[in-house]
Amino acid sequence: MPRSKKGKRGSSKPGSLRQEVLQLQLSAKASPKGVRNGVKGESGASDDDPTSDILSHCSSASECTSVVEEAVGGEQVDELTAQEETEDKLKQCIDNLMDKSAKTRRAGLESLRQAFSSRVLYDFLTERRLTISDCLERSLKKGSVEEQAAAATVFTLLCIQLGGGDEAEEGFKMLRPIFTAILIDNSASVAVRQSCARALGVCCYVSTSEEGEDLIKSLALLESVFTLSYPNREGTLPTPKPGSPALHNAALQAWSLLVTLCPASRLAVLLDLHLPKLQACLQSSDVNYRITVGETIALLVELRRDIDEDFEVEDSESMCECLKSLATDSNKHRAKNDRRKQRSVFRDVLHYIESEDFTEEKISFGVESVYIDSWMRRRIYDAFKEILESGVRHHLQFNPLLRDIFGLGPPLILDAAVKANKISRFEKHLFNSAAFKARTKQRNRVRDKRADVM
Repeated sequence: MPRSKKGKRGSSKPGSLRQEVLQLQLSAKASPKGVRNGVKGESGASDDDPTSDILSHCSSASECTSVVEEAVGGEQVDELTAQEETEDKLKQCIDNLMDKSAKTRRAGLESLRQAFSSRVLYDFLTERRLTISDCLERSLKKGSVEEQAAAATVFTLLCIQLGGGDEAEEGFKMLRPIFTAILIDNSASVAVRQSCARALGVCCYVSTSEEGEDLIKSLALLESVFTLSYPNREGTLPTPKPGSPALHNAALQAWSLLVTLCPASRLAVLLDLHLPKLQACLQSSDVNYRITVGETIALLVELRRDIDEDFEVEDSESMCECLKSLATDSNKHRAKNDRRKQRSVFRDVLHYIESEDFTEEKISFGVESVYIDSWMRRRIYDAFKEILESGVRHHLQFNPLLRDIFGLGPPLILDAAVKANKISRFEKHLFNSAAFKARTKQRNRVRDKRADVM
């Protein structure tokens, strides 16, 4: 279509206004220097004749229009070419998943991971989902540790790409038994079990409905993993094995994501069962697990308050004291960054438990924004961000699944005028440089010892 339009633009009929304008331009180039517009010597028209001004105006307008049309047409051709090249590369990556070389298969998985997280490829993947799922199943069953972990992540991205429809549900039912077998296998690598826990949580969240059988089974399976960190009958926390805190952390994050799908009747049971034991896990020796436990406590309390506005945490004074000590922790034997992150999170948790105050966060992408205004939305956003990484904003802008989850509606279609008004990278650089200089001058005045102190 762009090529036919370009060919049509290039043609000019005899006797048309464009042909006359072109003749006038050629005559202007051939005229002597002393003659204005090149019209006086050829046609005998005077400089004051309004016809010459009209022709000149038509000429410049038609030239501008031609340039714009050619630019738009060229951009469409470039986009089509880039899309074809991308699809060819993806086909090669899929072929690499069936290669005999483990190194080639890992490279193919890594390329697919980057492609799936950085763009939306629904049409391309719908036709090839069964082939990809078969390859990922083979990698999960027979691959090395690195290949198994990568395959679990790629399958999670595939479910996000397919949008949680029948295709994603069919693929999840096929691979869920494999995730289950790996997750409960104590001899399996901790890294692979972590990837399977994350995959189980996100894929189940995307592809199953409330009160579904897969949801109940996945919740129970994840509980069997992270409850190993719960205190024993004497109230003592078990000594963690190497790698177990990271596995418990991944399982608890996946479980808390699925809890957001549970009906009100089941939420009350989960809260009564897990809240006291999670409070004891706040004393865990692993900082990341402590933070996840704190966020899960806030999430469970929030979900319970949505059901019952008068709900109060049992033994809230003891819990608030524990949260306050973590929010002001200054033990020197812990890393500085860990202490800073822990204090920040537990300040937010404490404020919510005491006064239902949540620190709102704004995520901007394109010309839109999404507000993280609850612990539930934060858990959902963090789960997708962990899988999509830097591509989460692109998916928020174009992926119908994420837009539906966060209530953004269908993807926006921006016209050329809106795209043209977007500030260029060079203009952003100039603006940032000017702002930096102005800020530096202002700070230098304040830092100057000779400045007057009011």
